[in-house]
Amino acid sequence: MTCEKCGKETFLPFRCQYCGGHFCSDHRLPENHECSRMDLARMPKEETQPVITQEPKSYQYTVTYPAKAQTIRRTRFSLKEIQHLTLAALLVVGVGLSMVLFSGSFSGSHSVDFLMLTLFTVIFTASFFVHEIAHKTTAQKYGLWAEFRMTSTGAILTAISVLSPIKFISPGAVMVSGYADRRRIGTISIAGPATNIVLSTAFLATGLLLPVRYGATLMLGAAFNAWIALFNLIPFGVFDGLKVFVWDKRIWALAFTISLILTLITYLLVL
Repeated sequence: MTCEKCGKETFLPFRCQYCGGHFCSDHRLPENHECSRMDLARMPKEETQPVITQEPKSYQYTVTYPAKAQTIRRTRFSLKEIQHLTLAALLVVGVGLSMVLFSGSFSGSHSVDFLMLTLFTVIFTASFFVHEIAHKTTAQKYGLWAEFRMTSTGAILTAISVLSPIKFISPGAVMVSGYADRRRIGTISIAGPATNIVLSTAFLATGLLLPVRYGATLMLGAAFNAWIALFNLIPFGVFDGLKVFVWDKRIWALAFTISLILTLITYLLVL
């Protein structure tokens, strides 16, 4: 998401509680982004409201949240977010269909096994979105603003992947705004890969017990989830792994090792 003041890309934007805009760390204060509701920002805060205080080196920054914001824990979706999720889902479904149709994985000598094709597409699409929703729900439990947004670059590359042999599946991501310390950021970040690890383990165990026709499809789902977890746990750049690594290296090492083992096991079984 870009800062509405300077246009700089920021992974963890700050949402102004007065005007509703999203800004980078340099322009998060109302006076720094010339807030249109400066009259509200200058009003005295009620003493009965809980206050979260962050003290940077050069100034003190106080944010006041209504008491209700601390008690609401349910997952909430805005209309704009639902629109973005719908468009992203269509792109991911297209990539999933192209993977199996081009590879011929569910094709017999005369026809396509549509039941298995549908099952794999559902697993493939759900695996991506369960990862993102895990980030969202965890962030909202901390009282943060969190919504899925498509990105232009990611959407274009995902659309190209529908027709390309090289697959890139990242039409968007969950944007998070608000105050969060290292532990909270790490917890939010590990939620996505952890969900894929659970799904991979469940698909692997179930696939081994079912007949080959269904088991093979679940094995592909297990392999895909293991790969998503492993890829996102790379401790570099904007990946979840870097934030988890900075928070707790032991948790990162455990999650990365499990996802690597699952990736190797499912790869050998799928071959």
